Amino acid sequence: MATEGEKGQVKLLGMTLSPFVVRVRIVLALKGINYEFVEENIRAKSELLLKSNTVHKKIPVLIHNGKPVCESMIIVQYIEEVLGNKAPNLIPKDPYDRAIAHFWAAFVDDKLYPCLRGVFAGHGEQLQKAVEDSVTNFLLIEEALRTNHCFAGKPYFRGDDMSFIDMALGGLSAIIKGAEKATDSVLIDPKKMPLLSAWMDRFCKSDGVKEVMPDPAKQAESITIWRANLWV
Repeated sequence: MATEGEKGQVKLLGMTLSPFVVRVRIVLALKGINYEFVEENIRAKSELLLKSNTVHKKIPVLIHNGKPVCESMIIVQYIEEVLGNKAPNLIPKDPYDRAIAHFWAAFVDDKLYPCLRGVFAGHGEQLQKAVEDSVTNFLLIEEALRTNHCFAGKPYFRGDDMSFIDMALGGLSAIIKGAEKATDSVLIDPKKMPLLSAWMDRFCKSDGVKEVMPDPAKQAESITIWRANLWV
């Protein structure tokens, strides 16, 4: 693992409002890593971005000593393994715990986020269906927080400190709140999901998170504009 002097040049290509970029920025903040943030224009992608992510041509991209690393949760793991010599330890050392962490991170990206995308893009019955599907998935997380012995009774997923799962879900916090405002929907009902609601409030107010978490009002404005253009 690199020391402060060995970390070298760290650059992050991304957009301030992107939930996937937010994940990486939170981890960089928690680990105390200095980096250069390069704001990208997704409609006019820079040559550096196109050269650094030749397969997907998407943000975020972390460039460490000239070498690009792509995909947000892969970047999170890279930072932990190569640059992260400061607590919290995001990746469990126990193989089973690590498998559980990767399972729930994959659940967020593969199951939950597509439903949220449906909320952003949906209209009428499509919107209602996307909201219902999102709520169903959030209820699964609520149930895990309540009954799973790995999570139950702990302030964060896995314990007293943030973990890999917190990064996966927590990075979406502002965009979840923004989507609720923009579509006048309730995705995380504090009465039905008290544990998940309390976790999200705790996460967003944490040091290292609140400094880089986008304003939900700005997220809502961005989503509203995007939806207006989509349904012209």
